[in-house]
Amino acid sequence: MAILKFRIYLEEDESVYRDVVIRHTQSFQDLHETILKGYEFDNKHKATFYRSNDHWLRGREISLEKYEKEYKAPPLIMSETTVGSEIRDPNQRFIYQYDFNKNWGFLIELINVSKEENPKTIYPSVARVEGIAPSQYGTKGLLGPKFADIEEKYDLTQVAGDGFSEKDEEGEDIGLGEEGAVEEGGEAEAEEEAEEEV
Repeated sequence: MAILKFRIYLEEDESVYRDVVIRHTQSFQDLHETILKGYEFDNKHKATFYRSNDHWLRGREISLEKYEKEYKAPPLIMSETTVGSEIRDPNQRFIYQYDFNKNWGFLIELINVSKEENPKTIYPSVARVEGIAPSQYGTKGLLGPKFADIEEKYDLTQVAGDGFSEKDEEGEDIGLGEEGAVEEGGEAEAEEEAEEEV
């Protein structure tokens, strides 16, 4: 049985990639789920693979399901298509697109074919992780997944500036100059108060 090793690059940054090992008899759905696991993405969105060539041109689609869009040729379905059946050359390439709204793109390249299975590996598996995965929804870490859901729902990235202004509604400056500066006319009063306290 052939073990295929693919390198899955983040389309925007080729220094971020995951190596995935998969049996040639396993399906594109298995590959799809392993890529998402490797990049710590959820599995809630539409996805499709494209058969590709050395110039990363998109060919026949291998889709999670048939979507309501125009196809040049009907797509193959991931769950029904084995990875081995779509290997045409030793450096076979695919393009993987996930979440058609966020438009995550990944470049997939076959980097090794082995006849030896590793008895300790459960296939398919992420064999190597290089670089920090991007956050699927734009925030990561301290605020956790609930904040990411809120951000996606309300699109907080569209809020302009930091919410503070130094002008009133008519556009007049309201005297928020340098920090610690005393407004004009208030200087003498401040001095008098200081003298009274002494």
